[in-house]
Amino acid sequence: MSDWTEKYRPSTLSEVRGNDKARDALREWGRTWDEHGEAAILHGSPGIGKTSAAHALASDMGWDTVELNASDSRTKDDIERLAGRAAKNTTLGGTGKQLIIVDEADNFHGNVDRGGSRAVTSIVKEAGQPVVLIANDFYEMSNTLRNACREIEFRDISARSIVPVLRDVCRQEGIEFEEDALEAIAESNSGDLRGAMNDLQALAQGRTELRAEDVVTGERDRTNGVFDYLDTVIKEADAEEALKASYDVDETPDDLINWIEDNMPKDYQGRELARAYDYLADADRWLGRVRATQNYSYWRYAGDNMTAGVAAARDGEKGGWTRYGPPSYWSKLGRSRGTREKRDYVAREVAENLGVSMATARREVIPHLAAMTHHCKNRELTVAMAARYDLDAEHVSFVTGSGKDTNKVQDIVADAERLREEAAVEHSGGAFEDAHAGGADEDGESADTPDGDDEEGDEEAEDGEGQATLAASAAADESVDDASDAASAENESSEDDQQSGLGDFV
Repeated sequence: MSDWTEKYRPSTLSEVRGNDKARDALREWGRTWDEHGEAAILHGSPGIGKTSAAHALASDMGWDTVELNASDSRTKDDIERLAGRAAKNTTLGGTGKQLIIVDEADNFHGNVDRGGSRAVTSIVKEAGQPVVLIANDFYEMSNTLRNACREIEFRDISARSIVPVLRDVCRQEGIEFEEDALEAIAESNSGDLRGAMNDLQALAQGRTELRAEDVVTGERDRTNGVFDYLDTVIKEADAEEALKASYDVDETPDDLINWIEDNMPKDYQGRELARAYDYLADADRWLGRVRATQNYSYWRYAGDNMTAGVAAARDGEKGGWTRYGPPSYWSKLGRSRGTREKRDYVAREVAENLGVSMATARREVIPHLAAMTHHCKNRELTVAMAARYDLDAEHVSFVTGSGKDTNKVQDIVADAERLREEAAVEHSGGAFEDAHAGGADEDGESADTPDGDDEEGDEEAEDGEGQATLAASAAADESVDDASDAASAENESSEDDQQSGLGDFV
């Protein structure tokens, strides 16, 4: 039996149900594309017809389609090979247009090292063909990419709009049905038309008639809330129950481990807490392998440890009510995308300057720089760091924890700029001096300076060069005592503490 979601996919925008406003906006975008040339982002919950609407638009406009899935092709080379060439050329026959559909485009987030997001941004800005990006979470995409596209939001489809679709499918498949049965399927899927279609097909297999009681017995398990699951794994379930319950939680292992880690100490104590942390450490190692290899089959081992392991570490069941909350990791990491962008900028500059990976820069170099420049107390080193790595006020603020608008940070950035200019003159091979001397001769004045001034200038240049290399060796040459002393200053009360973003990542 063929997949009904594909078999009954809308062939024209007029068949798209439940999102009339978004459908009309998409039609207008396609109709006027030659005038504006913008890409479009279709965003909304999974299963509500975004990709189907894009294909329906192509059918209405007589466009060919080229489809790319961001989950499968995430590197710069993949994007340019599969979509870049198509976006810059006409169809194979040399006539008409082709719609470039990039599905799951929000999965490019955090892929800075591999360039996928930047490649897509470049394509949508330069494309000679219409481009549609499909995303579940609009705000997981970079600001640059969002600003380069027209936003079209698809909302969850009401049960009232899902029922007529299910009714039409039943009639075409020759299945008798009770209206209550279709309403139950629609209600159980909470706006997910694709899920409703899949449920209908599963329930209708081998039947010629669909009754309401059939839906009750065949209804899909609903996703559990994460707070209910925390009660289960931390307080009640044995290892097997905790693992099975995790299958119904709508959280990735990367997120779930943070929920468990932050809330577990509210109920666990002593040895059971230590045992649970051992299991979480093993889970984190498996998640690290996933990130390093992109082999998502390792998720199962991480899940085993963070769920079954944590439940097995508990000494009996726990009673009472506990106020669970979102992980502090999220409150730090999620304050703003800008914080992550600052971190990545600093790491990239350090990595390129020292010839190390971004991971090494984040984990080994930046923490030392942060400790030694805490609140800019070592001003000379902070100036040298800003000059060496070309940091502006917001990046100096990120590393040091001082507010970017404070006078000391602004002065440090200004001094770093002067230091870079002096270094540029010093390494110019005398090009600027010759130009200055020539200009002086034309005016009939000598360009020579007293010997004392030359010596002073040499000393200043040497000082500048020494400062410019100081930050590069700081992480390796500073003693552990110095770093510890600087790090201990974090306990001091200061308004600058509210400005720091670095502590969220180290």
